[in-house]
Amino acid sequence: MRVLLAEDDKRLGKLIKYMLEQNQITVEWVQRGEEIVEYANYEEYDVLVLDWMMPGESGVSACKRLREEGYQRAILILTAKDAVEDRVTGLDAGADDYLVKPFEFAELLARLRALGRRSNQKIQQDVVQVGEFTLNRTAKVLKKKDQVIQLSPREFQIFDLLAQNIGIVVPRDIILDRIWGLESEVSSNNIDSYVKLIRKKLELGEGKTMIHTIRGVGYKLEAE
Repeated sequence: MRVLLAEDDKRLGKLIKYMLEQNQITVEWVQRGEEIVEYANYEEYDVLVLDWMMPGESGVSACKRLREEGYQRAILILTAKDAVEDRVTGLDAGADDYLVKPFEFAELLARLRALGRRSNQKIQQDVVQVGEFTLNRTAKVLKKKDQVIQLSPREFQIFDLLAQNIGIVVPRDIILDRIWGLESEVSSNNIDSYVKLIRKKLELGEGKTMIHTIRGVGYKLEAE
């Protein structure tokens, strides 16, 4: 298992890293919050272990940002905050699990194993066939047979969301919320423009489309 540990307490970070490595877990350790997203996007980890309070950017903020960008791997938040509302905040930010300090190392290890199993199962399901297209959510690649379809990150997120709900109408408000957040200044016209670009890149031929506009509601993806 490969873990990214974000912990600014040097004594605790060194101890966690040592204990995990003694259990055959590979650990990369960062001590500033802004490094979390950088490392997570550059390397592949089975689980991210993020301390809530970090200098630069909090672990919860980094977790939320990664999820908004489409990050799929497991995330565990470590924190001294034990109030119910704090747990809700962490989970709503996209964390898969939440462990309150101080904790027993055996419990951390057990939770990492559980998250690692879930992460591996998800990876196996992350290659999806949509008609003649292959969607690889882990690599963030869409292929038509052996040809890579060059989608921007936002275009990929929209196609992925529609593919997860194939045959179901996805309202524009849901697309806006999942990809940009409801407080974003992005409008329905912006979403329409992205969908138009995706359709063009799919190159299905004149008059053909997989992404159907449901007037006044949203979009529906259907395999050919």
